[in-house]
Amino acid sequence: MSGPAEVVDLSVIIPAYNEERRLGPTLDAVTRYLSQNEGRWGTWEVVVADDGSSDGTGDLVTEREDPRVRLVAGPRNRGKGSALRLGVAASRGRRVLVTDADLAAPIEELEKLDKALCEGNSAAIGSRSVPGATIEDRQHRLRELLGRAGNVLIRRTAVPGIRDTQCGFKLFEGDLAREAFADSRLNGWGIDVEVLRHFHRAGRQIAEVPVRWSHQPGSKVRSLDYLRVLAELTLLRARAVRPADVLAVTLFLLMSAALYSGRLTDPGHRYLPDSLQDQNQWEWFFAVTADNVAHLRNPLFTDLQGFPDGVNLMANTVMLGLSVPFAPLTLLAGPAVSLSVAMALGLAATAAAWYWLIVKRVVRRRAAAFTGAALAAFAPPMVSHANAHPNFVILFMIPLIVDRALRLCAGTRVVRDGIVLGLMAAYQVFLGEEPLLLASIGMVLFAGAYGVARRDVTRAAWRPLLKGLGIGAAVCLPLVALPLAWQFAGPQSYQSVLHGDNAGNSPLALLSFAERSLIWGDAARANALSLNPTEQNAFYGWPLVAVALAIVVRLWEQALVKALAFTAVAAAVLSLGPKFRIPMTDQVYPGPWALLAHKPLFESVIEGRVAMICAPVLGMLLALAVDKLAATRSPGTQYIGLLGVCLALLPLIPAPLKAVDRAGTPAFFTDGAWKRYVGDGESLVTVPLPDPGNAEALHWQTEAGLGFRLPGGYFNGPYGDDRIGIYGAVPRYTSNMLREVRYTGVVPAIGKNWRAQARRDFAFWKAGVLVVAPQQHDGALRKAVTELVGREGKWVDGVWVWDLHDAHPREAG
Repeated sequence: MSGPAEVVDLSVIIPAYNEERRLGPTLDAVTRYLSQNEGRWGTWEVVVADDGSSDGTGDLVTEREDPRVRLVAGPRNRGKGSALRLGVAASRGRRVLVTDADLAAPIEELEKLDKALCEGNSAAIGSRSVPGATIEDRQHRLRELLGRAGNVLIRRTAVPGIRDTQCGFKLFEGDLAREAFADSRLNGWGIDVEVLRHFHRAGRQIAEVPVRWSHQPGSKVRSLDYLRVLAELTLLRARAVRPADVLAVTLFLLMSAALYSGRLTDPGHRYLPDSLQDQNQWEWFFAVTADNVAHLRNPLFTDLQGFPDGVNLMANTVMLGLSVPFAPLTLLAGPAVSLSVAMALGLAATAAAWYWLIVKRVVRRRAAAFTGAALAAFAPPMVSHANAHPNFVILFMIPLIVDRALRLCAGTRVVRDGIVLGLMAAYQVFLGEEPLLLASIGMVLFAGAYGVARRDVTRAAWRPLLKGLGIGAAVCLPLVALPLAWQFAGPQSYQSVLHGDNAGNSPLALLSFAERSLIWGDAARANALSLNPTEQNAFYGWPLVAVALAIVVRLWEQALVKALAFTAVAAAVLSLGPKFRIPMTDQVYPGPWALLAHKPLFESVIEGRVAMICAPVLGMLLALAVDKLAATRSPGTQYIGLLGVCLALLPLIPAPLKAVDRAGTPAFFTDGAWKRYVGDGESLVTVPLPDPGNAEALHWQTEAGLGFRLPGGYFNGPYGDDRIGIYGAVPRYTSNMLREVRYTGVVPAIGKNWRAQARRDFAFWKAGVLVVAPQQHDGALRKAVTELVGREGKWVDGVWVWDLHDAHPREAG
């Protein structure tokens, strides 16, 4: 029975596949150098790992008389990774050098790598990309560019901070190398990345050492191998995903699907009534964006509603960052499907992003992070906006922006992080500017509080943070300058949108339960404390507030907890608005929001929405508490603490959003009958005109393929000389009168003056036809239109039609 293998000081591993021509000189150079420097390197061995060569590669090794040169061979060609795994497993060295068969980096460069290991590193890798490296004979330009692109991708996905992972000259501590290669799974060129990633994740120090390097003819690397490395990196990334993370994302998808279950099953024929008219509006936004993309039109403007003045789309949060990428789905399946899918996936993506941030920055336990992220994404305010406002539901960029700002504070890669932050902020502008503003408020509040609690961190972080923010602004502003100029100074731009002086939250709203609370929901109370079902911006419930207070008291010594607590309280107070009344009294006090209410940008914000900042903050506090409870050894403390968390969250579990069958679209619009009545440059006038109170005509328009223009509509536009923002088109006498008839059923006395005014309004709208669809008080509306036009309408495909042309209706086509 043989004894244990003799340990040597250095093992040199050379992977080889059909290297009959190049291997001989490489073995000569390596053995000669090591033999001449045995006093420096001690005992050594050279292991050639033959990857199933079909030439005389193996014979070159076996014919050598030196027992220190050994051959290990695989049964067939499987790739460099398989050969290295075989060779390293057979090694006996206290240190292991891996070098390619072409010896592109001379063996003498081993001195530099060994010096780096002697300085305390676990691995030293030769690099062609760090200062001091010398490249004597370069590769073909295309291969060099592909290699650089690959290294950028590798740094981003697998081994951050290492510029050149693929240089085939690496020295490792022997036992650590054998452990890393044994743990590897890749058989191809991606083995280098996988092994280095093993060292990186284990917290081992890796030194990147500049070396002399010269391209050698006969390389086995081909252009397609770069694609194979990309595929292996993808596989490596997939294997690195923890099952708990997959489970968390899956649960977020299921939670989002459950919330939207009433609409997801048949988006085209289901409507969320609590969205009021916003579902019609947002489907129209998706439809018009897709139409503009398909016809290469300006995506920032349209006259398909609000005709003839049109609509400034950039000033209406059409979410170009989402509606443009979703344009193919919108064109293929329709805007109802596109919006439904976007909101369901977007809400789950938002939860996943908060989960990622909490795991990375707050707690490591996945269950704790899941709890916090679930609250951040599915808190009552988020559920309320899930009815109608994708810009306040699809917030996956916000956690990424927060993380990038925190990276700036570290000061390690300020320029790169500043550039990335600028690109992220620019993209968020095209997802929603108001959420970005609210997130900025939250970050400023947190930064101020944390800076006071940790002055040492503030002193170290403020310079790189400000520098990075400056770089971010320099990157972001040129990208958004033109769209923002169009938004604030382009056609149909406006100065601000007035929401009245009651848009803040009542203090009671912060402690009450939302309408969609599965257990304790109270629609009457929630609606009494909010603007409408889509603006229930607080409603965290008193149990959660009580538990959050207990968490803050218990963990007060942590600076993070202090900063989170201040952020939540400050956001809650700001959300009360410029003035608030003490509940059950007549005492009214000015609120801090009064300092911001009339400032640019802030003047258009619904101040109650500031309370949405509390959702991720409370989520992080809960994550800290659950993590702390999981670490305690006291079963009683765990039980009581987790019970309190469950009792706080239980009333917040939302019921699925209400959904109803959608009213059918009259055949007049779907079968194209309207085409006979609307000429070029003309509009189709639905009676009454669409407005924020009833925008069903927008749905009819999308069902007709956006083939005609509509006066009126549901959008934000200017009013008067001051260009104050209002909802809908500028009202005219006739549109106001018809709106009153719709709501009251009372037709005023219509004489010559009304008819003359109607003719002027019809001319302004360039109306080709008036249409009254079946609806409440449609008899009164028919009577009013008949008296305005002077003749009866015609019943055509489910609607009443008044042709305003002098001649008979034209034939289609």
